[in-house]
Amino acid sequence: MQLKIMPKKKRLPAGRVALILFLCQMISALEVPLDLVQPPTITQQSPKDYIIDPRENIVIQCEAKGKPPPSFSWTRNGTHFDIDKDPLVTMKPGSGTLTINIMNEGKAETYEGVYQCTARNERGAAISNNIVVRPSRSPLWTKEKLEPITLRNGQSLVLPCRPPLGLPPPIIFWMDNSFQRLPQSERVSQGLNGDLYFSNVLLEDTREDYICYARFNHTQTIQQKQPISVKVISVDELNDTIAANLSDTEFYSAKPNRERPPTFLTPEGNTSNKEELRGNVLSLECIAEGLPTPVIYWIKEDGTLPTNRTFYRNFKKTLQIIQVSEADSGNYQCIAKNALGAIHHTISVTVKAAPYWILAPQNLVLSPGEDGTLICRANGNPKPRISWLSNGVPIEIAPNDPSRKIDGDTIIFSNVQERSSAVYQCNASNEYGYLLANAFVNVLAEPPRILTSANTLYQVIANRPALLDCAFFGSPLPTIEWFKGAKGSALRDDIYVLHENGTLEIPVAQKDSTGTYTCVARNKLGMAKNEVHLEIKDPTRIIKQPEYAVVQRGSTVSFECKVKHDHTLTLTITWLKDNGELPSDGRFTVDKDHLEVADVRDSDGGAYTCVANTTLDMVSASAVLSVVDVPNPPFDLELTDQLDKSVQLSWTPGDDNNSPIIEFIIEYEDAMHEAGLWHHQTKVSGMQTTAQLKLSPYVNYSFRVMAVNSLGRSLPSEPSEQYLTKAAEPDTNPTAVEGLGSEPDNLVITWKPLNGFESNGPGLQYKVSWRQKDGDDEWASVVVANVSKYIVSGTPTFVPYLIKVQALNDVGFAPEPAVVRGHSGEDLPMVAPGNVRVNVVNSTLAEVHWDPVPPKSIRGHLQGYRIYYWKAQEGSLKRNRRHIEKKILTFQDSKTHGMLPGLEPFSHYALNVRVVNGKGEGPASPDRVFNTPEGVPSAPSSLKIVNPTLDSLTLEWDPPSRPNGILTEYTLKYQPINSTHELGPLVDLKIPANKTRWTLKNLNFSTRYKFYFYAQTAAGSGSQITEEAVTTVDEAMASRQVDIATQGWFIGLMCAVALLILILLIVCFIRRNKGGKYPVKEKEDAHADPEIQPMKEDDGTFGEYSDAEDHKPLKKGSRTPSDRTVKKEDSDDSLVDYGEGVNGQFNEDGSFIGQYSGKKEKEPAEGNESSEAPSPVNAMNSFV
Repeated sequence: MQLKIMPKKKRLPAGRVALILFLCQMISALEVPLDLVQPPTITQQSPKDYIIDPRENIVIQCEAKGKPPPSFSWTRNGTHFDIDKDPLVTMKPGSGTLTINIMNEGKAETYEGVYQCTARNERGAAISNNIVVRPSRSPLWTKEKLEPITLRNGQSLVLPCRPPLGLPPPIIFWMDNSFQRLPQSERVSQGLNGDLYFSNVLLEDTREDYICYARFNHTQTIQQKQPISVKVISVDELNDTIAANLSDTEFYSAKPNRERPPTFLTPEGNTSNKEELRGNVLSLECIAEGLPTPVIYWIKEDGTLPTNRTFYRNFKKTLQIIQVSEADSGNYQCIAKNALGAIHHTISVTVKAAPYWILAPQNLVLSPGEDGTLICRANGNPKPRISWLSNGVPIEIAPNDPSRKIDGDTIIFSNVQERSSAVYQCNASNEYGYLLANAFVNVLAEPPRILTSANTLYQVIANRPALLDCAFFGSPLPTIEWFKGAKGSALRDDIYVLHENGTLEIPVAQKDSTGTYTCVARNKLGMAKNEVHLEIKDPTRIIKQPEYAVVQRGSTVSFECKVKHDHTLTLTITWLKDNGELPSDGRFTVDKDHLEVADVRDSDGGAYTCVANTTLDMVSASAVLSVVDVPNPPFDLELTDQLDKSVQLSWTPGDDNNSPIIEFIIEYEDAMHEAGLWHHQTKVSGMQTTAQLKLSPYVNYSFRVMAVNSLGRSLPSEPSEQYLTKAAEPDTNPTAVEGLGSEPDNLVITWKPLNGFESNGPGLQYKVSWRQKDGDDEWASVVVANVSKYIVSGTPTFVPYLIKVQALNDVGFAPEPAVVRGHSGEDLPMVAPGNVRVNVVNSTLAEVHWDPVPPKSIRGHLQGYRIYYWKAQEGSLKRNRRHIEKKILTFQDSKTHGMLPGLEPFSHYALNVRVVNGKGEGPASPDRVFNTPEGVPSAPSSLKIVNPTLDSLTLEWDPPSRPNGILTEYTLKYQPINSTHELGPLVDLKIPANKTRWTLKNLNFSTRYKFYFYAQTAAGSGSQITEEAVTTVDEAMASRQVDIATQGWFIGLMCAVALLILILLIVCFIRRNKGGKYPVKEKEDAHADPEIQPMKEDDGTFGEYSDAEDHKPLKKGSRTPSDRTVKKEDSDDSLVDYGEGVNGQFNEDGSFIGQYSGKKEKEPAEGNESSEAPSPVNAMNSFV
């Protein structure tokens, strides 16, 4: 056979190791096909130590295969067991399994013994292990009288269990009468032997129902021991009991139980030995007593405890090492330690070993004339003895076979023949047990056969190993070759791996590995072949993995898992939480490649895994969800170290909800003074669980704690117990002490009282003291209740005082208070300022000076000086003073001059000055009068344009409302405005001051003008007023024509009118030639051509118009002066506009003699203005 020998490697990938193990299993599992002759093989049997339930039938298993099918027989206790003679025993047909019917009659104890099964056919006999059958036992406790146990608080105690011996041994536990397990701790625990150990007892250990229970699992029964009563008494109680039983002359006193160093309750002494078998669990135990309770530590002398196999049980009192081996032998030391000392105990451990296989014998198939070996190697401590049997008989007395040779643990076969077929048993035994293995030698001559199904399809993921099976059988052993394709050559082992069991391995399968492979098996008796097919698939990949998420409780979180896979494979995506199924909760929604969790709870935190499965591969990706929230409130608040002015507060933090606690906030409540109101006390680091708090006297404190993390503050904890501090004298005095008089003869002393928290005790009062600052008087004082004001009467007016207010209570006085300066009450000033002087700066501003009053005359705090001033008529200053409106200006502090702004020009003023203190004003100084000079006038009150004609406009105005002096003249400026808002030349005109009407003549007809008008005094020109107006009535018609000149219907109408006029002229011309005269004069004054623009008189140009004075641009819809009386006619198409109305007349020569009324109208629309309307003659000329 062509084989690939696997090279040795220092390191192998995990997947490769698994593959090799799988192949090894396949190699060891090669079997002779059942259609071929072969010796028996035991396939199933009962365990060596077989403990049965005596209430059920006994079933002893023994199954075997072989060709021909084997027959079965049994031995019991080393002799033949004739099952035909026992009606209760039956054997299963085609099997060696025995059933012993003891449920109806018979006892299990009758069938207790050692059983062995033999399976035999013509090729040999196989035997089972020795099966020891024993019924389980659950005996009752022996009755015993248990005396109540009484002991002193702090003593040690051991409550014995001593359970009955059962088969198998029972499981021990302690409970009370209510079947509740007794709590265990470092102080109280159960030993490996079932006893209950107390390192020291407490008063709370007193009870009458300490009950030891034994549970027998095989029979599913629980046995109960009699309850044990334990009473723990205190030292005082013990002394009272002793005294009651002693005479007066006797004296005895139990001393308080003192603390003591540890001593061991188990094991005894300083050393002990322990023996354990290889592969079992090594359990070492040390339990100590002492006060305070000792703590147990474990070490291994000259070595370290195995990391992955060492466990601590029973509060570290038990050390367990699993899968113990000979290397675990040695000395182990347990150390018991408390505050008063330490002791140790050394346990010497020896690990023995029942026999275990190094190489168990394997079935051997040989063809006639071949050689072979059976090897049986085992180890143990002590080293096991190897013995051979042939067909169940010791080989020493078995029939002789010249082809075999015994060499210790090996049987060597040479030139075997068919008669050499047999079953050989290897027995390895020592004092701790035995091993028995069956291995047959089967001599056959068979051509090759391939056992793998034909045309098997293998599908493999790319870049992974591909294993193509070729299970075969033949004798002699065939050689195996593999071919790819119909005409391929034999596959070489430099690319492929050929295993002994016929499997072809492609270490890294690629897309080009796809195809048909042929396995060929050959030996000297023939050849067999088989085809299999290989397909390579794309691997499944997670292209977007779920990501770590931190969310707050109550929110929604989503995980995404996008997967790419081979389209020919079916993909299944499964979501797991902590490697288990998702909770069956509607809050979890799986949609394609998303997992969404709504209303997240604390229990939702953990690892979420996306598992993508196909029939060939599986990939997964995980992400952790951390559910965060504000912390849970702290709890278990405790006050310790309670002193007069400090206390220590400790607490247990609540769950931080996955967000570390940053700090703790401590608040307090004063139940005596401000019940229900919590105040901030202090903050401490999130690492602390205690805080030293400063306290104030006479406060009934309660405390609460809140935890803070990055998401916010927890709810407050439950309040601590209340702590009332002792009363003490006040620490502080009132603040905001002031002394101000409310009347000229008193001193009002006020202060901010202490609150209840600051009072430090009951009976809070205040000692108020005062004396004049500049006098030699002693301090006057009075003690008042808990108020905030005291009035001292009969004081001089505005005298400085020294004041102090001291707090006191029933315990004593506060520290000496600070002295505060105050004043008695103020009175009105007595003297008016003198030497008042006025300097007129300009027409609206004057400066006033005065001399200060003597300080003593102020009789209060100087607040400043106040100037009263008013406008008055000369000669009536005193007579009309009551009816004159006065203005007031106040100048702060001690200023002796000030400015009076906003005066009216050309006016007569009077003023006086008064000094002001906190009480009010003093007397006024004598009135001083002054006059302001002339100023520029205000604008004229009104400006109206009346009586417009063809070439004139009349202006009327009212004088300025504030002339601010004597008017000298008016100035009028005006200029024309054309249709494009350009300004013409500006005309400047001076008008006498006594005029209120003026007519401008020789103006252009149908022209708009803008007027600028202002008055003047000796001080200059005042503000101007502007107005606009238009000459003659022509503007009205032009305005209407401009409004409609761009309308289509109007253009058509004008064309019709022009045509009628042309016809009329032709008729007139014909009649005139006949002697009639009907001359028609053009109406050129009434309608000017809209294309003709008015021009400047001097140069024929136009200026750009910008109304900078009144900011009213000349636009469509801009209004003419408000006093216009003529409005635009209601109908824009009236024939009157063209001289054909009732007001129109013609001369004999046909000229138009009618006039417009001269009334103004609204300005024409912007862009369509015209200073002259078209006449009928012009219209006619446009046609000729």
